[in-house]
Amino acid sequence: MEGVIVAAFGRHYEVATPAGRLQSYPRGKKSSFACGDQVAVLPGGDGQGVIETLRPRRNLLWRSDAFREKLIAANLSHILIVVATEPGFSDLLVSRCIVAAESQDITPLIVLNKADLGERLEAARAQLAPFRALGYEVIEVSALHGAEGLLKRLAGLHAILVGQSGMGKSTLTNALIPEANAATREISEALDSGKHTTTFARLYALDGTAPDNAHGWLIDSPGLQVFGLAHLTPDDLAESFIEFRPLLGRCRFRDCRHEAEPGCALLAALADGRIHPRRFEHYRAIRAEIAEAKRLNPGW
Repeated sequence: MEGVIVAAFGRHYEVATPAGRLQSYPRGKKSSFACGDQVAVLPGGDGQGVIETLRPRRNLLWRSDAFREKLIAANLSHILIVVATEPGFSDLLVSRCIVAAESQDITPLIVLNKADLGERLEAARAQLAPFRALGYEVIEVSALHGAEGLLKRLAGLHAILVGQSGMGKSTLTNALIPEANAATREISEALDSGKHTTTFARLYALDGTAPDNAHGWLIDSPGLQVFGLAHLTPDDLAESFIEFRPLLGRCRFRDCRHEAEPGCALLAALADGRIHPRRFEHYRAIRAEIAEAKRLNPGW
């Protein structure tokens, strides 16, 4: 029968079907499924099942370094990148998440949580200003005081919450879907970083129906400290910075690396303010990381 993977724990998957939830395993040794995947599953006894077929994906959100890859979620319309006024967040990680989304035609949406902490709000807004200037939507919420506005924005979407640990993703999930009962913990003030509370991705229906019928759903995912993009080519990376797109192919040299070459369209745009310096720093950092991954593992 047809179903949707609503939780992934290594080689073990929970599949929502019209007949209920099945604790399922893939046939064979390969286990390349993700939360949100639509699958055909063969029911067994005692609520067990075997995943027989993966249905075609709309897209796939994943991360990788030189030697490992991690499937995160599939068939997404939006990625909700959760940051907060405290603890401090990495704008480079925001750019990484946006690149991953843009490369898969997923719409990024930035959620600034803990917006009730007024003394830190303006600094967080300033850090997000380069993204807002590019047209990326930023929604300010306070998960502890409810998230009705965000819930209305999510109606009908297939979305995932991603972000560093401690940004309040689990609290936000509880506010959006009270029955989720996602575990929450106090932030570690000493480290200025949150403790991981979600250990695997889980999908929740937004409209109160079974996830396999859901017109909208939300995936809560484990907190990130890194988001490797080793699987991207240099061209994929540049194309995923939306401010670069009108300039690509306009450099004097076809093999321009956008370092110090004369006639570089990106460097000209950086000089006259069309490209934000921080975003260009992010591009160079991610490009260097991808190059190093390919050096360590030429198989990429």
